[in-house]
Amino acid sequence: MTAKGKGAESNKIRTSRLPSGRPIPVLGQGTWRMGENPERRQTEIDALRLGLDLGMTLIDTAEMYGEGAAEELVGEAIAGRRAEVFLVSKVYPHNATRRGAVKACERSLQRLGTDYLDLYLLHWRGSVPLAETLEAFQSLKQMSKIRDYGVSNFDVGDMEEAFALPGGDEIAKNEVLYNLVHRGIELDLLQWCRERDLPIMAYSPIGHSAREQRKMFDRPQLKSVATRHHATPAQVALAWLLQRDVIAIPKASNPEHVRENRAALDLILTKKDLEELDRAFPPPRKKVLLEVK
Repeated sequence: MTAKGKGAESNKIRTSRLPSGRPIPVLGQGTWRMGENPERRQTEIDALRLGLDLGMTLIDTAEMYGEGAAEELVGEAIAGRRAEVFLVSKVYPHNATRRGAVKACERSLQRLGTDYLDLYLLHWRGSVPLAETLEAFQSLKQMSKIRDYGVSNFDVGDMEEAFALPGGDEIAKNEVLYNLVHRGIELDLLQWCRERDLPIMAYSPIGHSAREQRKMFDRPQLKSVATRHHATPAQVALAWLLQRDVIAIPKASNPEHVRENRAALDLILTKKDLEELDRAFPPPRKKVLLEVK
């Protein structure tokens, strides 16, 4: 199957399900570093809108990104199209108190130009007790300001602690670093979440920096798989994740990359492809600390 270019004939994106039963697209759009350069603002807005046109209606952002600038940009991009979008944002750990999380969420909603989030996440674990954050998330659900809540950058121990608390069993998703280069979660966290039907969302699915992307894309095996499928190395890296029942949120700020990301969903890797990728990017053999970027 040729993956480059426009890709799929249909723009419909398959979905996974949150524990609440709500569907969530398996391929979306990340927004880290968006909204920080005024000269690129319209290009980034256009890229997000093109992604929506192509069916990538999951958009992930955070109050941390540009200190709210990314949320403002997303709000402009989805204006008039909110009903199409599965919108995710994240709260700073230092804002995740009983009252602070509510106020932070309200600020995010204002920047995004909406009255609710589909999913609200604790960005990473900080000093605020988890029980307090979960209580705030429960309050936000009761006020219909969020539909589901979850966490980001939580390892197995964090997840077990959270699930033991009131409201912890309503955690809907864990967003973590996961790609061909960073496979540490496969040893325990990935299985732990799957046993509880808890989706994993992979951020930086094709690398978190230009340097890491070069490290990934320059591997001969990845290039070989991409050549066989008339695809790009980035598309193969995305397809690898998507075939593992993981939700991926690559960032793209130009139309070509947006279209390439969408086409990756239609790329089917063979057993031979997967074996080659395992040789190039070996899975972990022992426990490693959860990597955070």
